Amino acid sequence: MINWGIRERVLFLALAPVVVVALMLAIHFTNSRITDLDQSLHERGLAIARQLAPASEYGVFSGNREVLQGLADAAKQEADVKAVSIVDASNNTLVASGQLSQALLATSLSHHAGDVVEGENSVLFSTSIYQSEIKLDDFSLSNVQEKSKAIGSGHRLLGRVNVELSRAKTIERKSQLLLNSLLITLLGLVASTLLALRMSRQVTDPISKLAEAVGKISRGNLDVSVEIHSRGEMATLERGFNAMATTIKSAHEDMQEKILAATAKLVYQASHDMLTGLANRREFEVRLGQALLSAKQNGRVHALCYMDLDQFKIVNDTCGHGAGDELLRRLTVLLQHCVRDRDMLARLGGDEFGVLLENCPLDKAHEVAELMRQTVQDFRFIWEDKAFVVGASIGLVSINQESESVAEILSAADAACYAAKDKGRNRVHVYMLEDVELVRRQGEMQWVSRITHALEEDRMRLFYQKIVPIDQARNGEAHFEILLRMLDEGGALILPMAFIPAAERYLLMPTIDRWVIRNAFKFCQKTLEKHPASALSTCTINLSGPSLCDEHFLEFVQEQFKLHRIPSEAICFEITETAAITNLGDAIALMKELKKLGCRFSLDDFGSGLSSFTYLKNLPVDYLKIDGAFVKDMSHDPIDFAMVEAINKIGHVMGLQTIAEFVESETILQRLKEIGVDYVQGNYIEPPKPVNEM
Repeated sequence: MINWGIRERVLFLALAPVVVVALMLAIHFTNSRITDLDQSLHERGLAIARQLAPASEYGVFSGNREVLQGLADAAKQEADVKAVSIVDASNNTLVASGQLSQALLATSLSHHAGDVVEGENSVLFSTSIYQSEIKLDDFSLSNVQEKSKAIGSGHRLLGRVNVELSRAKTIERKSQLLLNSLLITLLGLVASTLLALRMSRQVTDPISKLAEAVGKISRGNLDVSVEIHSRGEMATLERGFNAMATTIKSAHEDMQEKILAATAKLVYQASHDMLTGLANRREFEVRLGQALLSAKQNGRVHALCYMDLDQFKIVNDTCGHGAGDELLRRLTVLLQHCVRDRDMLARLGGDEFGVLLENCPLDKAHEVAELMRQTVQDFRFIWEDKAFVVGASIGLVSINQESESVAEILSAADAACYAAKDKGRNRVHVYMLEDVELVRRQGEMQWVSRITHALEEDRMRLFYQKIVPIDQARNGEAHFEILLRMLDEGGALILPMAFIPAAERYLLMPTIDRWVIRNAFKFCQKTLEKHPASALSTCTINLSGPSLCDEHFLEFVQEQFKLHRIPSEAICFEITETAAITNLGDAIALMKELKKLGCRFSLDDFGSGLSSFTYLKNLPVDYLKIDGAFVKDMSHDPIDFAMVEAINKIGHVMGLQTIAEFVESETILQRLKEIGVDYVQGNYIEPPKPVNEM
């Protein structure tokens, strides 16, 4: 009431007592009358049953069904009686008038004599018939009535009387009673309201209208004016208000048009992709969050499809980004026909799409995903007389009560999408908790974030390990290999095998390679500045396969040489056999250009591939690094010993110097000396150390 206006206060004071009194009277009157109607029906039913029971004693005892039928028919004529039956002690029907409700009768049979069974539309009254001892003076009227009460444990049960009364008229009377009560109450309230309104209108109308108009303006409705019916000060106030409202409205309309146009554009841009017109990632995640909430609270099941186009980069590289944009627009139109209106199709970035299938079980979602995949596969994109065929790799994940968060759902769908790519592309992969491949990939995806943060926070560290001539007395150049470590968030060292696989899979290796080269060159520069008269040992730096294919990598290395002013002859780049063979053409081209600068190359893990010797003669390398998998067991495995010996001989025949890694014992070192390997590297020679300890 504190915030009520004048009119509300007046109306409340006038109507509240009337409403309370009227409702109390109506409720009291209605309840009393309904109780009376129910009680009247029960009393009549019990009376009929109790009178009929002793009257039927003789007919049941003697088996005179004509007498019993007459009694039943007579009782049937009573008001509201729907049916009457008389049964013997075994519940076999002797006579009946009308059709009893079987449901009520079955309920009655499980109860004792005198039971009343309530039904929705009728009531069944049952009374037992007992054999009584008859005397000559028992035929008086008073004794007949008392027989119905003379039931004791010593009297034999002859049968039962069932009388079913219909509630129809009682219900009708109740409805009529409620209607009359409601109508009377309503008429009273209407009359009271009209009187109260008339009173309040005369008192509060002028002030209420003006206050209402001011309230509308405060809420932004400027198309407001008040009628001038008052006199004196109120008339002056009303005219002044109308003039003020007109001035404000005129200025506001111009401003509002500009604001609405700008706001609509910003809202659309904030939630939609401008190229395709689809919802963007932000809007998609909001909708995904709502779906997750409904799954957790209401047990609903949804599905998320994470789609990545295959071969899209070919269109961009061949015909330009304009062609790629047009391809995305056309595919958007096709994909929209594959989903329902209530589903959300969104562009998540680049050539990635997301589809939220609401209230869709996993099997049905798989059908929709297959339809989208087939639609993309069947589409032929024509651009300037060039035809392209693209595919779609789709990750599918169910959203249910067990789903954790939007981020985990998207992560699972992304992992499933990459699993589809790994298995051959252009297919649908369903995320399962027990999927080992997806669990591994999700672990790698977590490493991506950790690697990125480590690079940003300068938590990468350079270590080195010596590569020494196998015979220290023999003249030979000492080498050292640059090794990479990462500090975790707590400052503990992480070995490269923990994070390099994730970096390779998610294309972070070129960034890591550049960081290593930049910092290794800085280290070499500082070493030369401190010891200008000494010759710099050969510094071996590992390169990944993606760096071999990077068309800007050569330019980057050349810039680093100029920036740090170190001799190129001091740098040896180490590449793995697998990376070299996979990118053979690019690897050979890059190696030749860097060798022109004076750099050298070492081929790592040689012998691990099936075609190692075939490709070796095509690679311009200076050092052959024997795969440590053979070296570490050669002291007791004759096959590994033979492999190391064969690789060493081939390298020497081709004029290459050989390096054996994983030298972990004196025994292995002696066997390598027997073979004639040139250099050795391993923890037995010297374990890895931070470069600042060199």
